[in-house]
Amino acid sequence: MTKYKEVRTTQHESGQEQRVATFKATQIIWLLFGLILGLIGLRVVFKLIAVNPDNPFAALLYKVSDFFVAPFASLTGAPTAGGMVLEISSIIAIIVYLLIAWALVRVVDVLFYRPRGGPVSTKQTIVADQPSQQAPLVDRRTNDDE
Repeated sequence: MTKYKEVRTTQHESGQEQRVATFKATQIIWLLFGLILGLIGLRVVFKLIAVNPDNPFAALLYKVSDFFVAPFASLTGAPTAGGMVLEISSIIAIIVYLLIAWALVRVVDVLFYRPRGGPVSTKQTIVADQPSQQAPLVDRRTNDDE
């Protein structure tokens, strides 16, 4: 029986933790702005199909999204037809918030991202010397002639 050594190798690349943190920060930005954009988008659809504003869910949606749409509310008129409303100001709000999210992600990338290609340190650790546990050879041939 032969002996073998169990060796564990670990590598550490400089800047890896900062790249992971940057990635997580950008994902959080997209998540938060995605929720805002989803609320405003749902508001546009609800207004467009003339959802009953007295419905508790619709009332909650309008109440929450009013906060985000308020800065754009008086930009343009809202064409109406038979109770249906096309809130162009909400569509403008979606575009503006999308641009803000994109700009924030770019700023985080520019300020905190570290490119790959830095020095990589490698560490090897001998965990244990162990005897080989080689299984005995087994003859698995079949003899169909018998």
